[in-house]
Amino acid sequence: MTETTTVPPGLAEQAATIGGPEVVLTDQQVHDHIVAALAGMDLDGKSIALVVPDGTRSVPMPGLLRPVHEALRGRATKVTVVVALGTHAAMSEEAMGRFLGFEPGRSEETYPGWTFVNHEWWKKETFADLGVIPAEEVARYSSGRLTDRPMHVIVNRLVVENDVALVVGPVLPHEVVGISGGNKYFFPGLSGHDVIDMSHWVGALISSFEMIGTKGITPVRALINAAADRIPSEKLCVSVVTEAGTDRLHSVSVGTTETAWAAAAGIAAASHITYLDKPVKRVLSILPTMYEDIWTGAKGFYKLEPVVAEGGEVILYAPHITEISTMHPGLLKIGYHNRDYYVKQWEKFKDHPWGELAHSTHLRGMGTYDAETGEERNRVTVTLATSIPREQVEAVNLKWMDPADVDIAAMEADPDTFVVHNAGEVLYRLKDQA
Repeated sequence: MTETTTVPPGLAEQAATIGGPEVVLTDQQVHDHIVAALAGMDLDGKSIALVVPDGTRSVPMPGLLRPVHEALRGRATKVTVVVALGTHAAMSEEAMGRFLGFEPGRSEETYPGWTFVNHEWWKKETFADLGVIPAEEVARYSSGRLTDRPMHVIVNRLVVENDVALVVGPVLPHEVVGISGGNKYFFPGLSGHDVIDMSHWVGALISSFEMIGTKGITPVRALINAAADRIPSEKLCVSVVTEAGTDRLHSVSVGTTETAWAAAAGIAAASHITYLDKPVKRVLSILPTMYEDIWTGAKGFYKLEPVVAEGGEVILYAPHITEISTMHPGLLKIGYHNRDYYVKQWEKFKDHPWGELAHSTHLRGMGTYDAETGEERNRVTVTLATSIPREQVEAVNLKWMDPADVDIAAMEADPDTFVVHNAGEVLYRLKDQA
């Protein structure tokens, strides 16, 4: 696993937490805990930017937003709900309503007084400029992985112009930062490309294989926290840990974006990492329909790569997916390659968006590249059984498979195949990686 710095002692205990990794909370418990915890916070007369995830996160958002609305009613002067897209596609009114719990076009009936918007990362006017973190600080936070480049910090102006930025969302093992949540909802959730590219590339240099599920303050989280320190508003958080494959919760933690995250991170690591005794030769990773392209659906690879044997295969099965990424066409140019492929040809790739380079390495997995011979060797085969055309899949250096040829029942009966339904939620590792 990658190096980390320890979460400060007692930080998690500063959040108001209910539940645990072996607990499944009732809706009433969730409601009452959120209302009570927010009631004790200084929110009267404050304007609030309420930051929520997009539909690529599996979490029962209506059951969280309703008690938040109750707790803020009559206290907050204004509430603007902003969907932290990162660089994902914008949510339509219909999709936002389904995910957040209101009838499209009638949000006022469910959440009176609240306004709902997407993080419009493609518009310059979306952002507030919070200055530059010097290169020497970036070098320190990244444990020396980036040494000569400062980091320009811009963030959605809503979290700057309001008194409070209140994050509400899940915490899960994550390929870039280790454990998601907390300040990650600002960076990359509401940020511009510099922080996204630099933090993702640091994660890629460490590798998803090593990073994913790592507890503590990883180099990437250190960069994210440094950027978040520049946000002037008060940063509060409702961090939840979901029960995988359901709409129930293991826990709810309410505090700051650091204390609530710290409390939830340990629970997420205990509930969302499954350890296998030995490697598997082949994985059939069945993606849910909430992943609309490979950019988001690649989580079905990230969370299974660690248990695949050398020379093995991961099949991403998603007949509903028709494209690599609408928002990131640059991936069609560079394709999917391992980390060393880029590092050893850095002059060729250094000006390509680093976030796309990072995603490319995360999906291709571990491997090597010989700069003298031009030979790339990858640890596992990545196969797409989707509706993406064969020529496009092979052009980006992945293997194609006709989804009609996938026999789930037969693969489940095959002792050499590990079939995972609803892939992308739970991280699988080997016991000797614990």
